[in-house]
Amino acid sequence: MLVVAIAGAWLSACTTDGNSLSNVLDSNTPTAGGDAYASAQSGEGDAALQPTAAASSEGLLGSDPNDDLNRGKIQYRATNYGLAEKHFRRAVENHPRDAEAWLGLAASYDQLRRFDLADRAYGQAIAILGPTAEILNNQGYSYMLRGDYKHAREKLTAALRQDPRNKYVANNLHLLEDSARKAKAIQ
Repeated sequence: MLVVAIAGAWLSACTTDGNSLSNVLDSNTPTAGGDAYASAQSGEGDAALQPTAAASSEGLLGSDPNDDLNRGKIQYRATNYGLAEKHFRRAVENHPRDAEAWLGLAASYDQLRRFDLADRAYGQAIAILGPTAEILNNQGYSYMLRGDYKHAREKLTAALRQDPRNKYVANNLHLLEDSARKAKAIQ
């Protein structure tokens, strides 16, 4: 229960804004035109690599800089999405109730264009935390990557209802409108 509470508190601080998927992979530093994955792709900040005071408990996933969760983050930031997927998959196999690992896995699958597997990973994160604004926002972005604007709008609108002042959701909705107008998927 403590792990879920810590993960929920940590994830509630995560944000996304439009170019990628989940800030679980990086700090809360927003980047122009990108969601949570943008900071990971641009290499801005290392906050997510540093264990927080709450995460420093022995045995808690993410407390060891060499565990699969942190290795997945490092590989994701280096745009080695296949290796990131491998580490996040190991993390969820060893810690199936860790929502951060599931979101990292979903993000990796999205980058690998394995949307069927990304959907399953998002489903696991929702089973742990519920449909948070951050997860819904990331799912919306995932649907934009696929060119599925109807489902993207549904997810992003649901995220906005949960957190009306979330600038990252608003940015993704704006990106969705631009993409729909141009009728092409986000790359």
